[in-house]
Amino acid sequence: MQKLKTWFHNLSSVGKVSVIAVIALSGLFTASAMSTPSNTPETVPLNSTNTNSSLNKIEEQTPVISTKTETTTESVPFDTTTVDTSDLPSGQTKVQTEGVNGEKTIIYTITLTNGIETNRTSQETITKEPVNKVIQNGTYVAPVKTRSNCDPNYSGCVPIASDVDCSGGSGNGPAYVKGPVQVIGRDIYGLDRDGDGWGCE
Repeated sequence: MQKLKTWFHNLSSVGKVSVIAVIALSGLFTASAMSTPSNTPETVPLNSTNTNSSLNKIEEQTPVISTKTETTTESVPFDTTTVDTSDLPSGQTKVQTEGVNGEKTIIYTITLTNGIETNRTSQETITKEPVNKVIQNGTYVAPVKTRSNCDPNYSGCVPIASDVDCSGGSGNGPAYVKGPVQVIGRDIYGLDRDGDGWGCE
């Protein structure tokens, strides 16, 4: 367009352009200026439909997390213990205390992701303590009765008397025994001073 304007100016300066040509070319310049495309970028309206669709997709991808609790009860079994007692003959048993089961409460906390369980924790509380079962075990052994004058609490004849001391010792009797003698029951005369099971060593 600039070259055309220069060419027109040169022709008019030398008198080679008629009035009609001037008018025609003037109209051409005006039309060309009007038809020149603008460099200003067009504003494209935001497509609200596409925007809503993208937001919906984001919402669909965000997991929904929730929690719930469940409570259950379970039995706590009792233990059994045995205690020795000389109140019962050896080999005999007796229930001293009957056992009773206890009870515990368990609370589960469950995590759900999109309705599916993804985690579970629990907390236990003893709501009823168990009572242990106690059994008595007899240990008593009766002394062996003999027709002799020997005390059945000893192996080796220890006379039956109000008191017996070791011969050659400092005891004052009235009866004496020469050892060693073995204590198999109760040391009723105190002959086993060191407690090793033998007296008058």
